[in-house]
Amino acid sequence: MRITVSELAEKLGLPCKGGEVELSGVNTLEKATPGQLSFLVNPKYSHLLETTQASCILTQEKHAQDLPCAIISDNVYMDLAKVVHLFDNPQGCLEGQSELAYIHPDAKIDESAVIYPFAFIGEGAKVGAGVKIFSGVYVGENTVVGDDCILYPNAVVMGGISLGDGVILQPGAVVGSDGYGYAQTPAGHMKIPQIGTVQVGDMVEIGANSAVDRAALDVTTLGRGSKIDNLVQIGHNVEVGENCLLVGQVGIGGSSKVGDNTILAGQVGVADNVSIGKDVVIGAQAGVGSSVPDGAKMSGSPAMPYNVFLKSMGVCAPKLPELFKRVKKLEKQLADLEKNGDSSDD
Repeated sequence: MRITVSELAEKLGLPCKGGEVELSGVNTLEKATPGQLSFLVNPKYSHLLETTQASCILTQEKHAQDLPCAIISDNVYMDLAKVVHLFDNPQGCLEGQSELAYIHPDAKIDESAVIYPFAFIGEGAKVGAGVKIFSGVYVGENTVVGDDCILYPNAVVMGGISLGDGVILQPGAVVGSDGYGYAQTPAGHMKIPQIGTVQVGDMVEIGANSAVDRAALDVTTLGRGSKIDNLVQIGHNVEVGENCLLVGQVGIGGSSKVGDNTILAGQVGVADNVSIGKDVVIGAQAGVGSSVPDGAKMSGSPAMPYNVFLKSMGVCAPKLPELFKRVKKLEKQLADLEKNGDSSDD
């Protein structure tokens, strides 16, 4: 795509300054070439404005004064996302519904949906308008796929699942796999059938090789606008609120709840039956074993308030080796005193 600076600024609803340049792409300040747009989000990189070869910079007004060509934004990161969407090259090259896909006669497929070769769509499934289903995707019986969803190669949506509008499943994502339920018996672990479902809200994205388990009896839910990173495990009957961010390798145990607008950083582990409130931030590798109130900021394993974690790990932990030496010395002194005391008694 090629677009002039003024045309791009008009699409974004933003003011621009400087010469009229044609743009053909987006890149970082360091790697941009003539004809590309770059951006300044973090002021610590402002020194790169002097050396960048970008033809135009998207930035705040205070950084645009000395630039020969700029688009001025109060929220650079948000407007950058809009720009990247404009220059994005969507995956895929086919239209229509391939004869090499298996589509059950009782499935209902909107005529605008694109179905790639070797996809499977089961009995009673419903696929909405504007959907793209790539090769290797499995859509189970009686599953509903809302409008404008994208199911990338080898994504799996088991039977009886509901995906809202605009849902994206990255390659290898699995929605509706069996929850981890077993009963201990003298003969071994007996599988408990998982007969619930999963409901995925509008505009949810689920990353590559992540798994969302179906509920044992009721429903596992992912709220509207939540974004799930790669390699995330969401257990059965979990309730994830709206606009949550679950970063790579997060694991959430069965029947736990995560409130709206909550962020779980990489490798956070949440035990079964834990309730996490709204607007919570939990730091990387934290272990959450008990409920967390609204607005809390937690870190550590076991998870604790972030300021306590900083004190314990940043202040106390480095002193532990010296403290250990002091304790060993005191123990030796105490042992000597006790030994001398026993000798005087004799």
